[in-house]
Amino acid sequence: MPYRSRNCSQNSWLLRLPETMRFLKLTIAYDGTEFVGWQVQPNGRSVQAELETAWKAITGETLRVTACGRTDSGVHAAGQVCSLTTASKLEPAVIQRALNAVLPRDLCLLELSERPEEFHAIRDCLEKTYRYQIQAGRLLDVFQRRYAWHVPVRLDVPAMQQAAATLVGRQDFAAFQASGSERYSTIRTISRAEVQSFDEGLFQRVWIEVTADGFLYNMVRCIAGSLVLVGQGKRPPPWLGEAIRSRDRAQTGPTAPAHGLTMLSAVHRQPGQKTSGSGAGDDAPGDEE
Repeated sequence: MPYRSRNCSQNSWLLRLPETMRFLKLTIAYDGTEFVGWQVQPNGRSVQAELETAWKAITGETLRVTACGRTDSGVHAAGQVCSLTTASKLEPAVIQRALNAVLPRDLCLLELSERPEEFHAIRDCLEKTYRYQIQAGRLLDVFQRRYAWHVPVRLDVPAMQQAAATLVGRQDFAAFQASGSERYSTIRTISRAEVQSFDEGLFQRVWIEVTADGFLYNMVRCIAGSLVLVGQGKRPPPWLGEAIRSRDRAQTGPTAPAHGLTMLSAVHRQPGQKTSGSGAGDDAPGDEE
C-alpha cells in the first residue's frame, strides 16, 4: 500500500500514514461537571474516553482523539477542537449523527469536517479563547451554581477592566502558572483580555474572556482570581502589572474554581497556511486549563 510521509521536525519523528487515511476535525461541547477532565484517567469519566469509546462503537476503530486544550476536572467547553486520523469511509454527516446518538447527554459533537491534509489539534492551533464566569452578590443564583463562581460581594468592574488591560501583549506569565505542569517557556501572547458585566436584578454577572496563542496550567483561573481581588478593592488595578513582572505565583491572586471556566473556541490554521512558530505550539503537549 502506498504511504505518504511528513517530516515533523518539531517532534523529530517521521509520520507515515496510508494514503487511504483521512484527517478529521471535530468541534465538541461538554458540561464538565461530571468529568475528571479531558484526558483519560483511571479514576473516572473523561471526555477523551467517552469520545473514543463512541467512535469504536460506530466504526470499530480503536484510535486516539487529540484535543487542542486539555481541560481540567470540572471545566466546560463550548467549542473544544479535536483531531483524529481514521480509515473509516463513512461520510462526516453520517458519523456526526451516529456519534451523537451514542454519546452521553453532557457531551455533543457540534461539527465534523474532513481536512484535505494532515491536521493536528495542538500543532495547528493559532489561538484559543476562554471565558470565566462569576456570579457576584450576596445571594446565590442556584441555576448558575455549576457554571459560575459565586463571589458574595458586588465587584468593581471598571477597576477589573483597567487591570485586565495590563495582560495584553507578549509577556512572561510565570506568575499565573499553577504548580504541577511546568513548561519550558512561560512566555505567551494575550491578544484580548476583557471584563464584561451584566446586571440581572438580584445578581451581577461578570465575564472574563481571554484570547491567547497559548495558556499555562490554570492560567485563566489564576487571572480570574487576581482580577476578583481587584474587583473587591483588595488590590489596586496597577498591582496586576506588578504581579506579572514579579514572575512569582505567590504575588498573584488565588486560583479560581474550575466550574466557572469554559473553553469558548479555538482558531486553527487553514490548509496551506503556516503557523507562526510562537506560543504553545512550541511547547507541546498543549494547554491544561
